Amino acid sequence: MKTKIALVTGGSRGLGKNMALRLAEKGNDVIITYKQNKEEADKVVAEIQALGRNAFALQLNAGDVASFDSFLTTVGEHLNEKTGSPKFDFLINNAGTGLYSSFAETTEQDFDDIVNLHYKGVYFLTQKALAYINDGGRIVNISSGLARFSFPGSSAYASAKGAIEVLTRYLAKELGGRGITANVVAPGAIETDFGGGHVRDNADTNKQIASVTALGRAGLPDDIGGVVAFLCSEDARWVNGQRIEVSGGMLI
Repeated sequence: MKTKIALVTGGSRGLGKNMALRLAEKGNDVIITYKQNKEEADKVVAEIQALGRNAFALQLNAGDVASFDSFLTTVGEHLNEKTGSPKFDFLINNAGTGLYSSFAETTEQDFDDIVNLHYKGVYFLTQKALAYINDGGRIVNISSGLARFSFPGSSAYASAKGAIEVLTRYLAKELGGRGITANVVAPGAIETDFGGGHVRDNADTNKQIASVTALGRAGLPDDIGGVVAFLCSEDARWVNGQRIEVSGGMLI
């Protein structure tokens, strides 16, 4: 059986790293992207290789649409050299950063930065990647629990994630003819360095999250990656156009 290949944006740390490792554990080869920290990305590549899978890392600013054509050309050239085909199977749109700013104080530049990374970038990277994704492939877009419940200070970020959830349903509808599924994974609050370690390092925030979560704690990266890996497995072949919140039951 042919080995499947996953492309995980923002795979050098946090949730993306966990997704990449879980996908590798399921027998997939993995391409990860990083924005700046090549050293951390190389460590993830080494961890994946230690699992017996092939991996490589490429630099990508996931909010810079103008760079996508050359990025995907590089991906295709590398894969063609290694596998004889420029194509891959799974696209995981994970790259992102947080913004904690009240609605009243969010600037136009703040807004543009968030939309370019979390919505426009996902829209056009996915569009441009269609020529590289094998029929029968999978698209997994990462949203947030904040698209369902509201915490002050996340209006721009959460709005962009809401747009991703609508987009994903359209992808599922329009790409179904190629056998490509599209789904959303929406994590709750997770202990990573995301947003400057907002949940991980602030004891009061962590306690507040735990108090409104049915399972009584904030989430960990290990809670998320396996769900993404499942959606890229044969067992999930009939899951399509769905939003799967992975939050331990926050605010239910």
